[in-house]
Amino acid sequence: MYDSVIFDHDGVLTTLVDISLLQDATWAAFDELGVVDPDPEHVRQMVIHVTPDDVHTVADAYDLDPETLFRVRDEKSSAFQCDAIADGLKTPYDDFDAIRRIDAPMGIVSSNQQATIDYVLDHLDATELFGTAYGREPSMTSLHRKKPEPYYLERAMADLGVESPLFVGDSDVDIAAAEAAGVDSAFIRRGHRADHSPSPDPTHEVSGLDDLLAIDGVPVVTDPDSTDEAEASR
Repeated sequence: MYDSVIFDHDGVLTTLVDISLLQDATWAAFDELGVVDPDPEHVRQMVIHVTPDDVHTVADAYDLDPETLFRVRDEKSSAFQCDAIADGLKTPYDDFDAIRRIDAPMGIVSSNQQATIDYVLDHLDATELFGTAYGREPSMTSLHRKKPEPYYLERAMADLGVESPLFVGDSDVDIAAAEAAGVDSAFIRRGHRADHSPSPDPTHEVSGLDDLLAIDGVPVVTDPDSTDEAEASR
């Protein structure tokens, strides 16, 4: 029996933003730092899947402090995403409410910014659903801790006081983080993952959040009308 369910965020609980929005946020970060005509390749390096080497390479090219560059990049990325949430361009998936039937502690572990995760949960009035919710802090240290490293997943487990969660994600790094933490995983095959073959192999594969309720070992509230009572007793 799983004693909790922990979720990745983007592409699992809420829809992805268009890559162009993150590109615009990165251009805005360079502008704030006084770099008016950055190399488009350097902008690309700072949009997604950023590594410490990327940050140092780009910072050196413009005589910027790497920590400052990454902090401003993260702040702009978060601000643009929060605007997208407020404007209805980033929304919960239609099956989001299925997780309200899970009768176990829940958490979030995301590689998005902590400020973005906090804003989403507040906007959805969903903060109370989750016993803990981790995004990244706006520092380069977080690049060494993010998935596939199990750092944030293990912190979430400690916060919830659990040992055998099911971790639900939509990417290889999610599955790898679960494996590194020694816990089971569920790969959710949203539309943007229609043709993806996850590696490493997940413990389960589901097409949506509703399917989680049918996984053997996931505690569920049998009567949906009793969900509020179950949550109140936690």
